[in-house]
Amino acid sequence: MAEANGVTGSIGAGPAAAEAPPLPPLHQAAFDAIEAGDYAAAASAYRQALAEKPADAEAKAGLAQVELMGRIELLTATDAEAMRQRAAEEPDDIEVQLTVADLDISGGHIEDAFNRIIAFIGRNFGPERETARVRLLELFDVVGIADQRVAKARQGLARVLF
Repeated sequence: MAEANGVTGSIGAGPAAAEAPPLPPLHQAAFDAIEAGDYAAAASAYRQALAEKPADAEAKAGLAQVELMGRIELLTATDAEAMRQRAAEEPDDIEVQLTVADLDISGGHIEDAFNRIIAFIGRNFGPERETARVRLLELFDVVGIADQRVAKARQGLARVLF
């Protein structure tokens, strides 16, 4: 029909879509390791990137994410349910609370994870408190510092610390 109407050309694909710039080599190594399911190797690549460039926000966030993935990768649904039950029964067990916070983050329950850790910090004093605070900061990196839930959680953290 087009030829009958004098249209003999074709519409080109137009300019090629802009390709994303290549990742820095250590970021690419981390990405490849994640694709292979090797979270330890990915974490190592991100740590090396941070050693070379401490202000590398993408490496910092990537490291926090692969560390989270590494912590939860072997948990089955049954394990997760058991951990949640233990968390309800043992609110001052730091390992259980941090594991459930990791599960909450990975399941998209961001505020629940943040509130769980902030409540733990508010109830506990001693080395566990610092461990919980450090994990909370890592989870802020996972979620992204520009996220409003992070800003709200930072305020909550400040209230329980000071």
